[in-house]
Amino acid sequence: MTRMPQTDSATGTATTRSPIRAPRPWLVVLVACAGQFLVVLDVSVMNVALPSMKADLGLGTLGLQWVLNAYSIAFAGFMLLGGRAADLYGRKTMFLAGLGLFTAASVVGGLAPEGAHLIAARAAQGLGAAALSPATLTLVTAAVPAGAARTRAIGTWTAVGAAGGAAGGFVGGVLVDLLNWRWVLLVNVPLGVLILAAAALGLREGRADAGRRPDLPGAVLVTAGLATLAYGIVRTELSGWTSAATLLPLLGGLALLAVFVAVERRTKEPLVPLGIFRNRAVSAANTGMMLGGASSFAMWFFMTVYAQNVLGYTPLQAGLALVPSSLAVLVGSKTAPRLMAVTGARNLAVAGLLVAAAGFVWQSTMTADGTFLTTILGPGLLMMGGIGLATTPLATLATSGAAPGDAGLVSGLVNTSRTMGGALGLAVLTTVAASVPTGALGTPDGDRLVPGYAMAFRVSAALLVTAAALMAVWLPRPVHRTVQKP
Repeated sequence: MTRMPQTDSATGTATTRSPIRAPRPWLVVLVACAGQFLVVLDVSVMNVALPSMKADLGLGTLGLQWVLNAYSIAFAGFMLLGGRAADLYGRKTMFLAGLGLFTAASVVGGLAPEGAHLIAARAAQGLGAAALSPATLTLVTAAVPAGAARTRAIGTWTAVGAAGGAAGGFVGGVLVDLLNWRWVLLVNVPLGVLILAAAALGLREGRADAGRRPDLPGAVLVTAGLATLAYGIVRTELSGWTSAATLLPLLGGLALLAVFVAVERRTKEPLVPLGIFRNRAVSAANTGMMLGGASSFAMWFFMTVYAQNVLGYTPLQAGLALVPSSLAVLVGSKTAPRLMAVTGARNLAVAGLLVAAAGFVWQSTMTADGTFLTTILGPGLLMMGGIGLATTPLATLATSGAAPGDAGLVSGLVNTSRTMGGALGLAVLTTVAASVPTGALGTPDGDRLVPGYAMAFRVSAALLVTAAALMAVWLPRPVHRTVQKP
Protein backbone atom coordinates (compact mmCIF):
# COMPACT_ATOMS: atom_id res chain seq x y z
CA MET A 1 0.00 0.00 0.00
CA THR A 2 2.92 2.35 0.57
CA ARG A 3 3.50 2.57 -3.16
CA MET A 4 -0.02 3.77 -3.92
CA PRO A 5 -0.41 7.17 -2.24
CA GLN A 6 -2.68 8.34 -5.03
CA THR A 7 -5.42 5.97 -3.96
CA ASP A 8 -5.52 6.92 -0.28
CA SER A 9 -8.80 8.79 -0.60
CA ALA A 10 -10.39 5.89 -2.39
CA THR A 11 -9.24 3.22 0.04
CA GLY A 12 -10.05 5.24 3.12
CA THR A 13 -6.81 4.09 4.82
CA ALA A 14 -6.52 6.25 7.95
CA THR A 15 -3.08 5.19 9.18
CA THR A 16 -1.14 6.65 6.24
CA ARG A 17 -3.17 9.85 5.98
CA SER A 18 -3.73 10.99 9.56
CA PRO A 19 -0.26 12.48 10.18
CA ILE A 20 -0.68 15.04 7.36
CA ARG A 21 -4.36 15.84 7.62
CA ALA A 22 -4.22 18.24 10.58
CA PRO A 23 -1.89 20.90 9.12
CA ARG A 24 -3.13 20.52 5.56
CA PRO A 25 -6.07 22.99 5.65
CA TRP A 26 -3.79 25.81 6.77
CA LEU A 27 -1.19 24.91 4.17
CA VAL A 28 -3.93 25.30 1.58
CA VAL A 29 -4.97 28.62 3.14
CA LEU A 30 -1.35 29.83 3.08
CA VAL A 31 -0.82 29.00 -0.60
CA ALA A 32 -4.22 30.35 -1.63
CA CYS A 33 -3.69 33.59 0.26
CA ALA A 34 -0.23 34.04 -1.27
CA GLY A 35 -1.76 33.81 -4.74
CA GLN A 36 -4.56 36.21 -3.82
CA PHE A 37 -2.06 38.70 -2.36
CA LEU A 38 -0.07 38.73 -5.59
CA VAL A 39 -2.96 39.39 -7.95
CA VAL A 40 -4.58 42.03 -5.73
CA LEU A 41 -1.21 43.72 -5.23
CA ASP A 42 -1.07 44.38 -8.96
CA VAL A 43 -4.34 46.31 -8.87
CA SER A 44 -2.69 49.09 -6.84
CA VAL A 45 1.08 48.66 -7.19
CA MET A 46 1.13 50.64 -10.44
CA ASN A 47 -0.19 53.86 -8.90
CA VAL A 48 3.10 55.27 -7.65
CA ALA A 49 4.83 54.22 -10.88
CA LEU A 50 2.49 56.18 -13.17
CA PRO A 51 4.58 59.40 -13.29
CA SER A 52 7.70 57.39 -14.20
CA MET A 53 5.80 55.46 -16.89
CA LYS A 54 4.49 58.69 -18.33
CA ALA A 55 7.99 60.08 -18.69
CA ASP A 56 9.54 56.85 -20.00
CA LEU A 57 6.85 55.67 -22.44
CA GLY A 58 5.18 58.97 -23.31
CA LEU A 59 1.75 57.88 -22.12
CA GLY A 60 -1.01 60.48 -21.82
CA THR A 61 -3.69 60.70 -19.15
CA LEU A 62 -5.99 58.27 -20.97
CA GLY A 63 -3.14 55.80 -21.50
CA LEU A 64 -2.19 55.90 -17.84
CA GLN A 65 -5.77 55.17 -16.82
CA TRP A 66 -5.80 52.16 -19.13
CA VAL A 67 -2.60 50.81 -17.59
CA LEU A 68 -4.76 50.45 -14.47
CA ASN A 69 -8.10 49.63 -16.10
CA ALA A 70 -6.83 47.04 -18.62
CA TYR A 71 -5.83 44.86 -15.69
CA SER A 72 -8.90 45.49 -13.56
CA ILE A 73 -11.41 45.00 -16.38
CA ALA A 74 -9.85 41.79 -17.73
CA PHE A 75 -9.50 40.56 -14.14
CA ALA A 76 -13.12 41.23 -13.24
CA GLY A 77 -14.67 40.46 -16.61
CA PHE A 78 -13.25 36.94 -16.93
CA MET A 79 -13.37 36.10 -13.23
CA LEU A 80 -16.83 34.57 -13.52
CA LEU A 81 -15.50 32.22 -16.20
CA GLY A 82 -12.49 31.51 -13.99
CA GLY A 83 -14.76 30.67 -11.07
CA ARG A 84 -16.85 28.29 -13.14
CA ALA A 85 -13.72 26.75 -14.68
CA ALA A 86 -12.41 25.99 -11.17
CA ASP A 87 -15.61 24.00 -10.55
CA LEU A 88 -15.34 22.17 -13.87
CA TYR A 89 -11.63 21.55 -14.42
CA GLY A 90 -10.27 21.66 -10.89
CA ARG A 91 -9.17 24.30 -8.42
CA LYS A 92 -5.50 23.35 -8.52
CA THR A 93 -5.46 23.27 -12.32
CA MET A 94 -6.91 26.76 -12.61
CA PHE A 95 -4.69 28.10 -9.83
CA LEU A 96 -1.56 26.87 -11.63
CA ALA A 97 -2.73 27.94 -15.09
CA GLY A 98 -3.78 31.40 -13.94
CA LEU A 99 -0.61 32.03 -11.97
CA GLY A 100 1.53 30.81 -14.86
CA LEU A 101 -0.12 33.24 -17.29
CA PHE A 102 0.06 36.06 -14.75
CA THR A 103 3.79 35.50 -14.21
CA ALA A 104 4.57 35.28 -17.94
CA ALA A 105 2.61 38.47 -18.66
CA SER A 106 4.55 40.24 -15.89
CA VAL A 107 7.76 39.53 -17.79
CA VAL A 108 6.29 40.98 -21.00
CA GLY A 109 4.98 44.07 -19.23
CA GLY A 110 8.23 44.68 -17.39
CA LEU A 111 10.14 44.65 -20.68
CA ALA A 112 7.52 46.58 -22.70
CA PRO A 113 9.14 49.05 -25.14
CA GLU A 114 6.02 51.21 -25.54
CA GLY A 115 2.66 51.96 -23.97
CA ALA A 116 0.58 49.67 -26.18
CA HIS A 117 2.69 46.65 -25.24
CA LEU A 118 2.39 47.51 -21.56
CA ILE A 119 -1.40 47.85 -21.72
CA ALA A 120 -1.69 44.52 -23.59
CA ALA A 121 0.51 42.82 -21.00
CA ARG A 122 -1.61 44.26 -18.20
CA ALA A 123 -4.72 42.82 -19.86
CA ALA A 124 -3.02 39.40 -20.07
CA GLN A 125 -2.08 39.70 -16.39
CA GLY A 126 -5.72 40.38 -15.62
CA LEU A 127 -6.78 37.29 -17.56
CA GLY A 128 -4.37 35.15 -15.54
CA ALA A 129 -5.61 36.73 -12.33
CA ALA A 130 -9.20 35.95 -13.35
CA ALA A 131 -8.36 32.25 -13.55
CA LEU A 132 -6.35 32.27 -10.32
CA SER A 133 -8.33 34.44 -7.91
CA PRO A 134 -11.67 32.55 -7.74
CA ALA A 135 -9.75 29.33 -7.15
CA THR A 136 -8.11 30.85 -4.07
CA LEU A 137 -11.37 31.44 -2.20
CA THR A 138 -12.79 28.09 -3.36
CA LEU A 139 -9.65 26.34 -2.09
CA VAL A 140 -10.07 28.03 1.29
CA THR A 141 -13.77 27.20 1.68
CA ALA A 142 -13.23 23.60 0.49
CA ALA A 143 -10.28 22.99 2.83
CA VAL A 144 -11.81 24.34 6.05
CA PRO A 145 -15.08 22.94 7.47
CA ALA A 146 -18.07 25.27 7.76
CA GLY A 147 -18.35 27.16 11.02
CA ALA A 148 -16.02 29.31 13.10
CA ALA A 149 -12.86 27.85 11.53
CA ARG A 150 -14.03 28.69 8.03
CA THR A 151 -15.03 32.19 9.11
CA ARG A 152 -11.49 32.72 10.47
CA ALA A 153 -10.01 31.33 7.25
CA ILE A 154 -12.13 33.66 5.12
CA GLY A 155 -11.07 36.49 7.42
CA THR A 156 -7.45 35.60 6.71
CA TRP A 157 -8.12 35.44 2.97
CA THR A 158 -9.89 38.81 3.11
CA ALA A 159 -7.12 40.39 5.16
CA VAL A 160 -4.37 39.15 2.86
CA GLY A 161 -6.25 40.27 -0.24
CA ALA A 162 -6.93 43.67 1.28
CA ALA A 163 -3.28 43.91 2.33
CA GLY A 164 -2.26 43.23 -1.27
CA GLY A 165 -4.24 46.25 -2.42
CA ALA A 166 -3.05 48.32 0.51
CA ALA A 167 0.63 47.35 0.21
CA GLY A 168 0.76 48.27 -3.46
CA GLY A 169 1.67 51.88 -2.77
CA PHE A 170 4.53 50.95 -0.42
CA VAL A 171 5.90 48.15 -2.60
CA GLY A 172 5.67 50.30 -5.73
CA GLY A 173 7.33 53.24 -4.00
CA VAL A 174 10.27 51.15 -2.83
CA LEU A 175 10.80 49.58 -6.25
CA VAL A 176 10.47 52.84 -8.20
CA ASP A 177 12.82 54.71 -5.87
CA LEU A 178 15.47 52.01 -5.60
CA LEU A 179 15.25 50.52 -9.11
CA ASN A 180 12.74 51.78 -11.71
CA TRP A 181 9.07 51.42 -12.64
CA ARG A 182 9.63 48.20 -14.59
CA TRP A 183 10.33 46.33 -11.37
CA VAL A 184 6.77 46.79 -10.16
CA LEU A 185 6.01 44.13 -12.78
CA LEU A 186 9.24 42.13 -12.80
CA VAL A 187 9.06 41.52 -9.05
CA ASN A 188 6.07 39.25 -9.77
CA VAL A 189 8.33 36.76 -11.53
CA PRO A 190 10.31 35.31 -8.60
CA LEU A 191 7.25 35.53 -6.35
CA GLY A 192 5.09 33.81 -8.97
CA VAL A 193 7.60 31.00 -9.48
CA LEU A 194 7.85 30.44 -5.72
CA ILE A 195 4.06 30.26 -5.28
CA LEU A 196 3.76 27.99 -8.33
CA ALA A 197 6.21 25.54 -6.78
CA ALA A 198 4.40 25.61 -3.43
CA ALA A 199 1.02 25.09 -5.12
CA ALA A 200 2.26 22.22 -7.28
CA LEU A 201 3.59 20.42 -4.22
CA GLY A 202 1.07 21.44 -1.54
CA LEU A 203 -2.34 21.47 -3.24
CA ARG A 204 -4.52 18.57 -4.27
CA GLU A 205 -6.94 18.62 -7.14
CA GLY A 206 -10.63 19.09 -6.50
CA ARG A 207 -13.59 19.84 -8.71
CA ALA A 208 -17.28 20.14 -8.09
CA ASP A 209 -18.96 19.68 -11.45
CA ALA A 210 -16.87 18.01 -14.14
CA GLY A 211 -19.75 17.26 -16.49
CA ARG A 212 -20.45 20.80 -17.69
CA ARG A 213 -18.73 23.09 -20.18
CA PRO A 214 -17.72 26.73 -19.60
CA ASP A 215 -19.82 29.48 -21.13
CA LEU A 216 -17.22 31.27 -23.26
CA PRO A 217 -19.75 33.47 -25.15
CA GLY A 218 -21.11 34.69 -21.83
CA ALA A 219 -17.63 35.53 -20.56
CA VAL A 220 -16.76 37.44 -23.74
CA LEU A 221 -20.04 39.38 -23.68
CA VAL A 222 -19.80 40.42 -20.03
CA THR A 223 -16.14 41.42 -20.37
CA ALA A 224 -16.72 43.36 -23.59
CA GLY A 225 -19.74 45.08 -22.06
CA LEU A 226 -17.94 46.12 -18.89
CA ALA A 227 -14.81 47.22 -20.78
CA THR A 228 -16.85 49.29 -23.24
CA LEU A 229 -18.83 50.85 -20.42
CA ALA A 230 -15.63 51.75 -18.55
CA TYR A 231 -14.15 53.25 -21.72
CA GLY A 232 -17.22 55.42 -22.14
CA ILE A 233 -16.92 56.65 -18.56
CA VAL A 234 -13.24 57.49 -19.07
CA ARG A 235 -14.08 59.36 -22.29
CA THR A 236 -16.28 61.78 -20.37
CA GLU A 237 -13.15 63.44 -19.01
CA LEU A 238 -12.09 64.40 -22.53
CA SER A 239 -15.38 64.74 -24.39
CA GLY A 240 -18.13 65.38 -21.82
CA TRP A 241 -21.23 63.30 -21.14
CA THR A 242 -23.26 64.38 -24.17
CA SER A 243 -20.76 63.86 -27.00
CA ALA A 244 -21.02 60.96 -29.44
CA ALA A 245 -17.55 59.77 -28.40
CA THR A 246 -18.95 59.20 -24.90
CA LEU A 247 -22.53 58.16 -25.57
CA LEU A 248 -21.71 55.49 -28.16
CA PRO A 249 -19.46 53.38 -25.88
CA LEU A 250 -21.77 53.93 -22.90
CA LEU A 251 -24.81 52.74 -24.84
CA GLY A 252 -22.80 50.00 -26.52
CA GLY A 253 -21.59 48.69 -23.18
CA LEU A 254 -25.11 48.63 -21.77
CA ALA A 255 -26.36 46.87 -24.92
CA LEU A 256 -23.67 44.18 -24.63
CA LEU A 257 -24.58 43.60 -20.99
CA ALA A 258 -28.25 43.30 -21.97
CA VAL A 259 -27.30 40.70 -24.61
CA PHE A 260 -25.29 38.88 -21.94
CA VAL A 261 -28.37 38.64 -19.70
CA ALA A 262 -30.46 37.39 -22.64
CA VAL A 263 -27.87 34.75 -23.53
CA GLU A 264 -27.64 33.58 -19.91
CA ARG A 265 -31.42 33.13 -19.80
CA ARG A 266 -31.39 30.88 -22.88
CA THR A 267 -28.20 28.82 -22.63
CA LYS A 268 -28.33 25.39 -21.04
CA GLU A 269 -25.07 25.88 -19.16
CA PRO A 270 -24.84 29.60 -18.34
CA LEU A 271 -21.80 31.32 -16.95
CA VAL A 272 -24.06 32.90 -14.33
CA PRO A 273 -27.27 31.02 -13.52
CA LEU A 274 -29.40 34.09 -12.92
CA GLY A 275 -31.46 32.22 -10.35
CA ILE A 276 -28.52 32.42 -7.94
CA PHE A 277 -29.40 36.07 -7.37
CA ARG A 278 -32.70 35.00 -5.80
CA ASN A 279 -30.53 34.23 -2.79
CA ARG A 280 -30.68 37.54 -0.91
CA ALA A 281 -27.38 36.97 0.84
CA VAL A 282 -25.58 36.49 -2.49
CA SER A 283 -27.18 39.45 -4.29
CA ALA A 284 -26.96 41.88 -1.35
CA ALA A 285 -23.41 40.97 -0.33
CA ASN A 286 -22.13 41.29 -3.89
CA THR A 287 -23.74 44.71 -4.19
CA GLY A 288 -22.02 45.74 -0.97
CA MET A 289 -18.69 44.39 -2.25
CA MET A 290 -19.06 46.33 -5.51
CA LEU A 291 -19.81 49.65 -3.82
CA GLY A 292 -17.06 49.10 -1.26
CA GLY A 293 -14.59 48.24 -4.01
CA ALA A 294 -15.55 51.33 -5.99
CA SER A 295 -14.54 53.49 -3.05
CA SER A 296 -11.53 51.64 -1.67
CA PHE A 297 -9.67 50.98 -4.94
CA ALA A 298 -9.99 54.62 -5.96
CA MET A 299 -8.87 55.68 -2.46
CA TRP A 300 -5.40 54.20 -3.00
CA PHE A 301 -5.10 55.98 -6.35
CA PHE A 302 -6.12 59.39 -5.03
CA MET A 303 -4.12 59.12 -1.81
CA THR A 304 -1.00 58.21 -3.78
CA VAL A 305 -1.31 61.05 -6.29
CA TYR A 306 -2.28 63.50 -3.50
CA ALA A 307 0.84 62.61 -1.54
CA GLN A 308 3.11 62.96 -4.60
CA ASN A 309 1.48 65.72 -6.67
CA VAL A 310 0.25 67.95 -3.84
CA LEU A 311 2.34 67.27 -0.74
CA GLY A 312 5.53 66.66 -2.72
CA TYR A 313 6.31 63.17 -1.38
CA THR A 314 8.69 60.89 -3.28
CA PRO A 315 7.30 57.52 -4.39
CA LEU A 316 8.95 55.85 -1.39
CA GLN A 317 7.62 58.47 1.03
CA ALA A 318 4.14 58.09 -0.44
CA GLY A 319 4.30 54.34 0.02
CA LEU A 320 5.52 54.64 3.60
CA ALA A 321 2.79 57.17 4.39
CA LEU A 322 0.15 54.58 3.46
CA VAL A 323 1.61 51.75 5.59
CA PRO A 324 -0.65 52.56 8.59
CA SER A 325 -3.70 52.34 6.34
CA SER A 326 -2.45 48.97 5.10
CA LEU A 327 -2.15 47.77 8.69
CA ALA A 328 -5.63 49.13 9.48
CA VAL A 329 -7.27 47.01 6.80
CA LEU A 330 -5.40 43.96 8.11
CA VAL A 331 -6.51 44.61 11.68
CA GLY A 332 -10.09 45.21 10.58
CA SER A 333 -10.22 42.02 8.53
CA LYS A 334 -8.68 39.85 11.25
CA THR A 335 -10.82 41.39 14.01
CA ALA A 336 -14.03 40.92 12.03
CA PRO A 337 -14.55 37.17 12.74
CA ARG A 338 -14.49 37.78 16.50
CA LEU A 339 -16.83 40.75 16.26
CA MET A 340 -19.20 38.76 14.05
CA ALA A 341 -19.74 36.34 16.93
CA VAL A 342 -21.06 39.25 18.98
CA THR A 343 -22.78 41.55 16.49
CA GLY A 344 -23.68 39.21 13.64
CA ALA A 345 -22.34 39.46 10.10
CA ARG A 346 -25.07 41.79 8.87
CA ASN A 347 -24.64 44.36 11.63
CA LEU A 348 -20.85 44.31 11.37
CA ALA A 349 -20.96 44.85 7.60
CA VAL A 350 -23.20 47.91 8.07
CA ALA A 351 -21.02 49.29 10.87
CA GLY A 352 -17.83 48.79 8.88
CA LEU A 353 -19.23 50.63 5.86
CA LEU A 354 -20.29 53.55 8.04
CA VAL A 355 -16.87 53.75 9.72
CA ALA A 356 -15.24 53.81 6.29
CA ALA A 357 -17.67 56.52 5.12
CA ALA A 358 -16.67 58.67 8.10
CA GLY A 359 -13.04 58.33 7.04
CA PHE A 360 -13.87 59.38 3.48
CA VAL A 361 -15.73 62.44 4.77
CA TRP A 362 -12.70 63.38 6.86
CA GLN A 363 -10.39 62.84 3.89
CA SER A 364 -12.55 65.17 1.77
CA THR A 365 -11.46 68.07 4.02
CA MET A 366 -7.89 67.79 2.64
CA THR A 367 -5.98 70.96 1.79
CA ALA A 368 -2.94 71.74 -0.33
CA ASP A 369 -0.84 72.27 2.81
CA GLY A 370 -2.20 69.34 4.78
CA THR A 371 -0.18 67.42 7.34
CA PHE A 372 0.50 63.71 7.49
CA LEU A 373 -1.48 63.28 10.71
CA THR A 374 -4.67 65.04 9.58
CA THR A 375 -4.82 64.38 5.83
CA ILE A 376 -3.30 60.89 5.50
CA LEU A 377 -2.96 59.00 8.79
CA GLY A 378 -6.22 59.76 10.61
CA PRO A 379 -8.66 59.42 7.70
CA GLY A 380 -6.69 56.51 6.25
CA LEU A 381 -7.08 54.48 9.45
CA LEU A 382 -10.85 55.00 9.46
CA MET A 383 -11.30 54.38 5.73
CA MET A 384 -9.33 51.14 5.56
CA GLY A 385 -10.21 49.87 9.01
CA GLY A 386 -13.88 50.19 8.12
CA ILE A 387 -13.41 48.47 4.77
CA GLY A 388 -11.62 45.60 6.51
CA LEU A 389 -14.46 45.22 9.02
CA ALA A 390 -17.09 45.17 6.26
CA THR A 391 -15.42 42.92 3.69
CA THR A 392 -15.05 39.77 5.81
CA PRO A 393 -18.74 39.47 6.80
CA LEU A 394 -19.85 40.28 3.25
CA ALA A 395 -17.60 37.59 1.76
CA THR A 396 -18.75 35.11 4.43
CA LEU A 397 -22.44 35.82 3.79
CA ALA A 398 -22.03 35.54 0.02
CA THR A 399 -20.26 32.16 0.14
CA SER A 400 -21.96 30.48 3.10
CA GLY A 401 -25.13 29.52 1.26
CA ALA A 402 -23.52 28.34 -1.99
CA ALA A 403 -24.13 24.79 -3.16
CA PRO A 404 -20.91 22.77 -3.66
CA GLY A 405 -21.29 22.93 -7.45
CA ASP A 406 -21.56 26.72 -7.32
CA ALA A 407 -18.70 27.40 -4.89
CA GLY A 408 -16.31 28.57 -7.59
CA LEU A 409 -19.03 30.66 -9.24
CA VAL A 410 -19.92 32.45 -6.01
CA SER A 411 -16.25 32.99 -5.20
CA GLY A 412 -15.83 34.46 -8.66
CA LEU A 413 -18.85 36.69 -8.11
CA VAL A 414 -17.40 38.04 -4.86
CA ASN A 415 -14.09 38.86 -6.51
CA THR A 416 -15.77 40.18 -9.65
CA SER A 417 -18.01 42.51 -7.69
CA ARG A 418 -15.12 43.99 -5.73
CA THR A 419 -12.70 44.28 -8.64
CA MET A 420 -15.17 45.53 -11.24
CA GLY A 421 -16.51 47.96 -8.68
CA GLY A 422 -12.93 49.16 -8.33
CA ALA A 423 -12.41 49.53 -12.09
CA LEU A 424 -15.68 51.35 -12.72
CA GLY A 425 -15.28 53.36 -9.52
CA LEU A 426 -11.83 54.53 -10.57
CA ALA A 427 -13.16 55.55 -14.00
CA VAL A 428 -16.10 57.43 -12.48
CA LEU A 429 -14.19 59.10 -9.66
CA THR A 430 -11.28 60.27 -11.82
CA THR A 431 -13.88 61.80 -14.12
CA VAL A 432 -15.57 63.45 -11.12
CA ALA A 433 -12.23 64.84 -9.95
CA ALA A 434 -11.40 66.18 -13.40
CA SER A 435 -14.80 67.88 -13.74
CA VAL A 436 -14.24 70.17 -10.74
CA PRO A 437 -13.06 73.69 -11.74
CA THR A 438 -9.31 74.03 -11.20
CA GLY A 439 -9.09 77.79 -10.69
CA ALA A 440 -7.50 80.56 -12.72
CA LEU A 441 -4.25 80.29 -14.62
CA GLY A 442 -1.30 80.69 -12.32
CA THR A 443 -2.98 78.90 -9.42
CA PRO A 444 -0.45 76.56 -7.73
CA ASP A 445 -0.75 72.92 -8.76
CA GLY A 446 -1.77 71.80 -5.27
CA ASP A 447 -4.60 74.32 -5.05
CA ARG A 448 -5.83 73.28 -8.50
CA LEU A 449 -5.82 69.53 -7.80
CA VAL A 450 -7.20 69.37 -4.25
CA PRO A 451 -10.82 70.41 -4.99
CA GLY A 452 -11.20 67.56 -7.49
CA TYR A 453 -9.65 65.00 -5.17
CA ALA A 454 -11.87 66.20 -2.29
CA MET A 455 -14.98 65.84 -4.45
CA ALA A 456 -13.98 62.27 -5.33
CA PHE A 457 -13.76 61.42 -1.62
CA ARG A 458 -17.17 62.99 -0.95
CA VAL A 459 -18.73 60.91 -3.71
CA SER A 460 -17.03 57.81 -2.29
CA ALA A 461 -18.49 58.58 1.15
CA ALA A 462 -21.95 58.82 -0.40
CA LEU A 463 -21.46 55.42 -2.08
CA LEU A 464 -20.53 53.83 1.23
CA VAL A 465 -23.48 55.33 3.08
CA THR A 466 -25.72 54.03 0.29
CA ALA A 467 -24.13 50.60 0.63
CA ALA A 468 -24.68 50.60 4.41
CA ALA A 469 -28.35 51.50 3.99
CA LEU A 470 -28.84 48.77 1.38
CA MET A 471 -27.13 46.15 3.54
CA ALA A 472 -29.27 47.12 6.55
CA VAL A 473 -32.52 46.42 4.69
CA TRP A 474 -31.44 43.85 2.11
CA LEU A 475 -29.29 41.30 3.91
CA PRO A 476 -31.48 38.59 5.46
CA ARG A 477 -31.41 38.68 9.25
CA PRO A 478 -31.27 34.89 9.87
CA VAL A 479 -28.11 34.37 7.81
CA HIS A 480 -25.63 35.71 10.33
CA ARG A 481 -26.88 33.38 13.05
CA THR A 482 -26.11 30.37 10.88
CA VAL A 483 -22.69 31.71 10.00
CA GLN A 484 -21.67 32.07 13.63
CA LYS A 485 -22.39 28.47 14.68
CA PRO A 486 -19.09 26.59 15.06
